[in-house]
Amino acid sequence: MKKLICIATVASLVLACNSKKEEQTTAPENEKTVTKTNERFNKTSVFEGVLPCADCSGIKTTLKIDADYGVAQNNRFELITVYQGKEPEKEFSEKGNFNIERGLDNDPDGTIYVLNWDQPLEKQIYYGYYSANPEKIYLLDRDRKIIKSELNYFLTKRK
Repeated sequence: MKKLICIATVASLVLACNSKKEEQTTAPENEKTVTKTNERFNKTSVFEGVLPCADCSGIKTTLKIDADYGVAQNNRFELITVYQGKEPEKEFSEKGNFNIERGLDNDPDGTIYVLNWDQPLEKQIYYGYYSANPEKIYLLDRDRKIIKSELNYFLTKRK
């Protein structure tokens, strides 16, 4: 009787060890699938234009957005600005993280990029576009609203 209990115990241990191996071999396959799926959602967009400037002829602006729609922590931006008409013209470059919010004005499908979202409010910069025209991105005010002006406060997407 004792031998039968020992054999049953050893057999169940062996079976338990084998089933864990099967779980481990299937997990990496699932991880590969997730990685491949997320790769489809990586997207880089570049927007360019000249924004108004109070004491220069304009601010040449380039905004590069690297969006990873699978992992929010991987959303990166680079904002390059050149103050034109001032000697010497200096190029300023800022890099950081951004977050994506939905809804711009009356467009629930519009998109807002919150640059430096992980920084204090005074360091955050807002750009947004309407879902009907994602090729044109607007510089937004602190309330995440489009700046109403006769001046050009938008950038266009580079093809």
